[in-house]
Amino acid sequence: MTTTAPPQPHVHRTRRRTRIAGAAALLLAVGALPATTAAAASDTTHVDGRLPSGATYMMDVPAHWNGTVLLFSHGYATGPANPAQDAPDDATKALLLRNGYALAGSSYATTGWAVTDAVPDQLATLTAFTERFGTASRTIAWGRSYGGLVTTAIAERHPERIDGSISLCGLVHGGVANWNNTLDPVFAIKTLLAPGTDVPLVNIADQRAADDAADTLTSVVDSAQTTAEGRARIALAAALHNIPVWNQPTQPRPTATDGETQQANQYEAVKGLLQIAAFNRRQEAEARAGGNMSWNTGVDYAKLLGRSSVRKEVTELYRKAGLSLRADLATLNRAPRISADPNAVAWMSGTSSFTGKLAKPQLSVHTIGDALVPVQTESALKRAVTAAGSASRLRQAYTDNAGHCTFSPAEQLAALHTLEDRLSAGSWVGTDSKSLNSRATEADPTSPTRYVPYHPAPYPRPYDLAHPADGR
Repeated sequence: MTTTAPPQPHVHRTRRRTRIAGAAALLLAVGALPATTAAAASDTTHVDGRLPSGATYMMDVPAHWNGTVLLFSHGYATGPANPAQDAPDDATKALLLRNGYALAGSSYATTGWAVTDAVPDQLATLTAFTERFGTASRTIAWGRSYGGLVTTAIAERHPERIDGSISLCGLVHGGVANWNNTLDPVFAIKTLLAPGTDVPLVNIADQRAADDAADTLTSVVDSAQTTAEGRARIALAAALHNIPVWNQPTQPRPTATDGETQQANQYEAVKGLLQIAAFNRRQEAEARAGGNMSWNTGVDYAKLLGRSSVRKEVTELYRKAGLSLRADLATLNRAPRISADPNAVAWMSGTSSFTGKLAKPQLSVHTIGDALVPVQTESALKRAVTAAGSASRLRQAYTDNAGHCTFSPAEQLAALHTLEDRLSAGSWVGTDSKSLNSRATEADPTSPTRYVPYHPAPYPRPYDLAHPADGR
């Protein structure tokens, strides 16, 4: 796809601005950044522009450009603000510019589950970059969170535009799997903790209805947390989503036998899931898909729990509460199920699920304590890539930290340098945790380096285009 950039992008060198308003804006922006970012920006050409779609883009090219451009896909944006972004964070951006990398990225024309806008807007931004700065010697697509889904979509559908890709904490399981697995915990909460309510879990009318549903079930969970029985059932709901027992850096890290702290940490994440993804973001995605794109018809929740990475904690909490886990799982399995709209599934599958066919190398990196996009999504990606015969092009790595996308600048540069080595050598070298930590320390000795050997549990409900048997 070729999309031309607008004829007059807004271009400047940060050390040569003459307009008073522009200078004032720059001072405000630089004042908000770390000193390293301000130093890196002083010899950088910055370009702002707008694409025909209405999306904005930004580019930063250092005077000592090393010939590599990094096309950054940002994460899910709720709006109404929708700024362009060409790096994951200021500190990482400063390091990249100081090391000679050019950066580019767009806002996407719309916010939300915007993959149909994001992919063409990112490619159009790459075209605009080439028209302004010339052809890069190497192009790497990378992105975080929802941007990892966008990046993987680019890697599968437009490999001719890039040399390789990096997904950081990405939704690499694809859209259908994501929404199916988001349905399971709220289905358990409503069935076991609020069976008499009429809270809609799918086909949510609008954002006001989404807010009301989220608030209702959040209140239910808050009340349940005050009893041993309620805490056990919250843990069961968390387990169906593979919510880790340590999921924020500010939380105490529980020991393997500290079930109370494990559950307390999951409780906070369950409330976050209700307030962020389960209703508001679902409603926006349903509006794009034209209906409900997820289902639990045919799901055996006992088997689903058996595949969960935190099932032992659930068993122990049920024992302490004097509850029958078998009875609750039977209740879930008897409860009226939710069917999907086939047209909505087709839209989500066609726009946001993956074939697993990688024509270029991809490195996918995840924190092990991610509650929003659990690390088990990496198992779903590996499943698809292996079935498609592309396993040799994929490598996965893990950092020992809690939270969603809580990577240090050093860890992100280590991932970049590892992919670059693969592109230069023609084979993967140094993808083990020791080598990654060594690269990270070399890239930035001041930030944490936490790569560890890790093998995620299977993703509970995978869905991809490499397995024709996937479906309702």
